[in-house]
Amino acid sequence: MQAQPRIVVLGDYEQSLQRFADWSSIAQRSQLCFHHEPLSGETLYEVVKDAEVIALVRDRSPFPAELIRRLPKLKLFLFTGARNNLLDHQTLIDRGIPIACTAGGPSKETTAELTWALILAASKNIVGQTQLLQQGQWRNPESVLPMLSGQRLGIIGLGSIGGIVAKVGAAFGMDVVCWSPNMTTERAKAANCEYVPLDTLLQTSKIVSLHLVVSQNTKGLINLERLQLMRTDSVLVNTARSALIVTADLIEALKMGRPGKAALDVFDMEPIPMDSPLRHTPNLLMSPHLGFIAEPILSSFANGMVNSLTAWLDGKPVPLPFK
Repeated sequence: MQAQPRIVVLGDYEQSLQRFADWSSIAQRSQLCFHHEPLSGETLYEVVKDAEVIALVRDRSPFPAELIRRLPKLKLFLFTGARNNLLDHQTLIDRGIPIACTAGGPSKETTAELTWALILAASKNIVGQTQLLQQGQWRNPESVLPMLSGQRLGIIGLGSIGGIVAKVGAAFGMDVVCWSPNMTTERAKAANCEYVPLDTLLQTSKIVSLHLVVSQNTKGLINLERLQLMRTDSVLVNTARSALIVTADLIEALKMGRPGKAALDVFDMEPIPMDSPLRHTPNLLMSPHLGFIAEPILSSFANGMVNSLTAWLDGKPVPLPFK
């Protein structure tokens, strides 16, 4: 009797995949194993070394070429969403191993929502005001808060998410400007924004929000030199990718007061290590990468995985082959 294929599911930190889809048929037809904790290095290798299928939530475990070459039994690599920055796609392609993904769900909308949650929480000092009440106090001098209406919102990257963020800023009565490596005056005008040079955006914006894809041209874009251009009362928000900012430079810049505050949802290492200096950095608001953590998206991930794995077990093409 032929042994059942081993399917290893990784990175389900929220333990949501089995809540939002029916895995019973797959469990009956395979050696199905879920791992919820973060894995990397040799620990990751020991978990996946006998896998014929690896199914990964986002890019929560790194799969470089060296690791992929150590997986002789691998026949399919599946991940959720449309992009995985920690997977060596070319090594899989060179070995003839199919790559598949799932639909991403409304992640652009939820990320835009979280962006504004961070903007408002940071600029209105919601955490500090809550702590004041929890300590039995009421308003104090720090309760005199700024308005966003009439202030400048700088959008770095005016794609789908940046475009939504820009519309909300305009609805609040903000002056919305934008920049990206390939931005033009015409594109900005079509989105009811003004295209300005990056230095001008950083120097003049009350809120600066990052929405770029990481590339050779954008990695480390926001470094100490550029951070020091920002206003002392400004807020830098990043719900895109951590590599856009040089983290050590941001920590130093916040201590120096330019920008005045930062709000991050993405980090170089996730979860953040217990000894990370970010945990003790002044004027920093953080959320644990919640941009896409919403029921419709996790449901899309779960059902996309089940549909792809069912197709593979049936010997049929997977619904969304990665191209």
